[in-house]
Amino acid sequence: MSQLREQLNDELFYRDGSQLVPTPFALSIAPQIHKILASMNGILHQGDFKPEAFTGSISLSMRESTFELFAAKIGEICMQLPKANQIKVYAKEQMSFDALIRGQVDFMLLPHDISQPPTKNHELVWQQVFSDEMICLMSPNHPLVNQSLSVEAYLAHQHIGIHDKDLSEPFFEQNLKQQYGERHVAISVSDFGSAAVMCHQSNYLLTCSKMWANRAFQAKGLLQKPLPFEYGKVAYSLVWNQASLNDPALQWLHSQLLGNSEHH
Repeated sequence: MSQLREQLNDELFYRDGSQLVPTPFALSIAPQIHKILASMNGILHQGDFKPEAFTGSISLSMRESTFELFAAKIGEICMQLPKANQIKVYAKEQMSFDALIRGQVDFMLLPHDISQPPTKNHELVWQQVFSDEMICLMSPNHPLVNQSLSVEAYLAHQHIGIHDKDLSEPFFEQNLKQQYGERHVAISVSDFGSAAVMCHQSNYLLTCSKMWANRAFQAKGLLQKPLPFEYGKVAYSLVWNQASLNDPALQWLHSQLLGNSEHH
């Protein structure tokens, strides 16, 4: 480390309490270092990967609501890696696309529009795991419960929005605005789960993933209605840094996460 610091003319890491924190320069060169290390792993660990003997760490990033859909799969992966040092699951807000590029996280899982790829960065690859639908959730006490949901009624009521700094405005939002008008988002939260809790406590409408709403505890008791307008196609996708698949352990993890579930 001292030789690297001298050659690169940078401290690279500094101590903050009990942690080592990378300097801005270290973060800037992380993508190149990640590629080098991933290639070395591919050379040093050629041959069949044996999950039962794996002693390293793996890391995933996703929204809390996405974890609910993949918890069973992640549980299976944990069972197959009995000697793994650690399996880390980060919140997407904490570890996003930049973390994938720098090699700080191995894979990301997230919902998105098919017309809106998770990233345009050429170093990152994305592949659909599940196809999905969008629905409107409301409290069982909502005035619209006993009515069919029209566009006019949808726009007449207030909404809960989901904010995501990494993705552009969703297609359904753009199309709705162009065809009929802008919806009134009264409150914006980071995830479907917290939005559903708010939905229980208000007459706000929540537009979200049908797959999530059918499984999530927070959505139990909320009424589902189909959206009264075109919203395009939506899905859950796996996103990764193409350099990562040089590592046999991450090749294995990649195949486990995709499994046979594509387009279900």
